[in-house]
Amino acid sequence: MTRIMLFRPKNTHPCGYIVGREAVSLYVDPEIVPDMELLTQLSLNGFRRSGLSLYRPDCPNCQACVSVRVAINEFVMKRRFKRTLKALKHWQLTVEKPSMEHYLLYERYISMRHSDGSMYPPSPEQYQDFLCQHFDNTRFLVARNGPDVAAVLVFDLLGDGLSSVYCFFDPDLDGLSPGSYMILRLTQICQGLDLPWHYLGYWVEGCSKMEYKEAYQPMEYLIDNRWQRK
Repeated sequence: MTRIMLFRPKNTHPCGYIVGREAVSLYVDPEIVPDMELLTQLSLNGFRRSGLSLYRPDCPNCQACVSVRVAINEFVMKRRFKRTLKALKHWQLTVEKPSMEHYLLYERYISMRHSDGSMYPPSPEQYQDFLCQHFDNTRFLVARNGPDVAAVLVFDLLGDGLSSVYCFFDPDLDGLSPGSYMILRLTQICQGLDLPWHYLGYWVEGCSKMEYKEAYQPMEYLIDNRWQRK
């Protein structure tokens, strides 16, 4: 990876995945404005983006957070995935610019599903900092059920694939698996663009919030600085 300045804050913060643990991250110098090549290199080395912050977990006594990616050329379309796509085939997909309509869905999603998390309570400022500030390689994939926004998947374009940043959807539609639908559709977009990887962020073994990621196979895990399969 190109040599860049990294820094580690002195203060820890509560771990969002394992109750009772403190966490610390390694950050890329915020003065750096990365291009596509550098963003791709950072992703290959386990870094993620939150707004304009590029970070990687760097807890001294824990390596539970593992970067994962789906191998697109070998992706297995399971029966339940086919059922989800069939059930929601009437949804219309578009790539849109961020809007207040998206924010109102995000606000409802966070308030109803993640009121115990660090993103609650949501606000327009928090939403702007988290999802709307980026390095010009970010897109909003929007699924509409008629005129209504049903789900939004924010993703980044990289040199070797697409990276899912955050997905939110109408909580009333949870039984239709809208989150899975959006991941599947972005995976299909990777296939259409002939990109080999769909990056899904971090996976933590035993964390219920992360269990869904292992359904998308084959999956590669960044362990000991090497991408490998289980």
